[in-house]
Amino acid sequence: MTDQQNVPWRNHISGDDVKRYQAAGFGSPVGLGAQPAMLIIDAQYRTVGRAPKPFFESVTTEYRTSCGEVGWQALRRVAELRELFRERGWPVLYPYVAPKNVHDEGSLGAKVPAIMSVPAAGYEFVDLVAPDEHDILLPKRHPSAFFGTPLLSYLIQRRVDTVVVTGATTSGCVRASVVDAFSYNFRVAVPHDGVYDRAESVHAVNLFDMDQKYADVMSTEQLLAALREIPKG
Repeated sequence: MTDQQNVPWRNHISGDDVKRYQAAGFGSPVGLGAQPAMLIIDAQYRTVGRAPKPFFESVTTEYRTSCGEVGWQALRRVAELRELFRERGWPVLYPYVAPKNVHDEGSLGAKVPAIMSVPAAGYEFVDLVAPDEHDILLPKRHPSAFFGTPLLSYLIQRRVDTVVVTGATTSGCVRASVVDAFSYNFRVAVPHDGVYDRAESVHAVNLFDMDQKYADVMSTEQLLAALREIPKG
């Protein structure tokens, strides 16, 4: 059972709400399997800005789609996780939003017009966690990393049984990808300090809900310790 005193939703989810989920039997930890893969979702400058800045400064001076300095904090933890994955030779995959064009307007463009006007430079990967030649790039047009991409086939090819989901945003592409990974019967882990969103309450509530239903949510330190327990192949 998750320690409710050391989770990001402790100030947003009441004790009564936690008891309701416990009484209903939700939130059991699943643990990790033997073959993990890491998703680094939308780690692009459009989601964090070119440098760490407070949220409103970032969205008014750089990209309206930025989450600000919380994104930079999370990406530092993502870099730690990626280092272990590279040491172990485990796959690292980068689902990312490709630059938008007129054919992408659709329902997303209608709901969030700002997404349609991000400059091309905003789609570049953040240097701190940029992919190398060993990583797999997965351009996507929708929230889930699985929808309309070959992600599932890559995971099957590598005999992956556990998907570690990082990046942005917690309530959007991270959550959608977590739900789909769960639906395909992968074990799913989410480092709560390795994902980010533009509002603390939205970030926290979505982490709680994922932890109760779809994933094991823990800190990066806890996840690194669990990953190191996996025997080397």
